[in-house]
Amino acid sequence: MPSAHELADNAPIPVWDAAVRVLHWTLASAITVAWASTLDIGVPPDWHECAGYTALACVGLRLLWGAIGSHHARFASFVRGPRTTWRYALQVRQGTAPRHIGHNPLGGWMVVALLLTVGAITVTGWLQTTDRHWGSEPLEQVHTTLAWGLLGLIALHVAGVVLTSRHQRENLVKAMVDGRKMPPS
Repeated sequence: MPSAHELADNAPIPVWDAAVRVLHWTLASAITVAWASTLDIGVPPDWHECAGYTALACVGLRLLWGAIGSHHARFASFVRGPRTTWRYALQVRQGTAPRHIGHNPLGGWMVVALLLTVGAITVTGWLQTTDRHWGSEPLEQVHTTLAWGLLGLIALHVAGVVLTSRHQRENLVKAMVDGRKMPPS
């Protein structure tokens, strides 16, 4: 039977703070509502704009928190250079990728890609409400193309979470709910 000290050493540790988790799930919900509002499934179309502003607020707050937040929330702790990211991608392909307590290098760049894409979608959506760009077909096309691109990024993000969870035998969705992961071994 493990000692109390060994149990304490093996206890989950805090990784993602409440701000990261709340912004993550609020952004996911806003994107879901915005998408659903474009379909004929009972979500009122006027919710689209509200969901967009909510998403924009989440992006802005996440960018701020990425600069001043807790250690694992800061972009400096998980956005890596091209060599490190490429090396990690090769390790993933070989099945030898090391575990990271915070975001891994590919996950870090996915965070950046998702935030930039959502930001661009919300800005192009907002521009369409202005007098200058009201009814602009090219801007609507950019908005729609970015939205479809976001769905692709979300699919890659979910696939990466599932594959990393399986490879590392760790439930990353649960970690994004409770903020805790097992300590490094």
